[in-house]
Amino acid sequence: MKRIFKYTFIVALVAIVASCSTVPLSGRKQLSLVSDDQIQEQAAVAYKEFLNSSKTKVVTGTSNAALVKKVGNRVATAVNQYLAAEGLANQYNFNWEFNLVESNDVNAWCMPGGKVAVYTGILPFTANEAGLATVLGHEIAHAIARHSMEQMSNQYAMQVGAQVLGVATSGKSSIVQGLVNNAYGIGGQLALLKYSRSNESEADQLGLIFMAMAGYNPETAVKFWERMASAKAASSTPEFLSTHPSDVRRINDIQKLIPTAMKYYKK
Repeated sequence: MKRIFKYTFIVALVAIVASCSTVPLSGRKQLSLVSDDQIQEQAAVAYKEFLNSSKTKVVTGTSNAALVKKVGNRVATAVNQYLAAEGLANQYNFNWEFNLVESNDVNAWCMPGGKVAVYTGILPFTANEAGLATVLGHEIAHAIARHSMEQMSNQYAMQVGAQVLGVATSGKSSIVQGLVNNAYGIGGQLALLKYSRSNESEADQLGLIFMAMAGYNPETAVKFWERMASAKAASSTPEFLSTHPSDVRRINDIQKLIPTAMKYYKK
């Protein structure tokens, strides 16, 4: 029995070590036990059902709706160009889509595969085009860094437990579907996966670079986060900030990251 357990543990450990990927720009290694293709397929279904839900009101034909698409596509284009230049384009089969949704929630998100929603409740805090670029750069960074995949891989590893991962992957498709459904809530309002604070800090870092690549001055990001900090102090914590680092720490960290981001700034 001990020998079987030891063998199982070794096989599982080897499988985990072998199942790692690298985050662009940051170079951090992350656990990768679930397929991007599977996650993106399920995310696309969730996004479509979210948009078509009777509880969701997609805003169209307004200046704000047009601005969301303009800024989103501008950041996405810059990210695509970066990935192509780095030989990473074949690792990201994203079909970008940007929508403004009527909601008082102070929130925005980007699903795997580039499916983005911005809630009208966050627009008073973005205040301008650069502020919106800060938000979209941050959310797109979550997708490019595959934070959803990383979080789901962690959940998957826990579900597998003492099982041999190499054997358990035979049922991976159904497990992935369950993880995505649980993380994103098929239909209705999305109950988005909560990222760790380290993921949030990494998204801050990459988001500054992505907005800079798109021609938005990363120095303007500080003003947005200061406005968000004021909103947090005045009321309950917005969903957008629910798992983020403290306001003081975030703003200080962003200020330290700006010189690096400025190297990518294209006026």
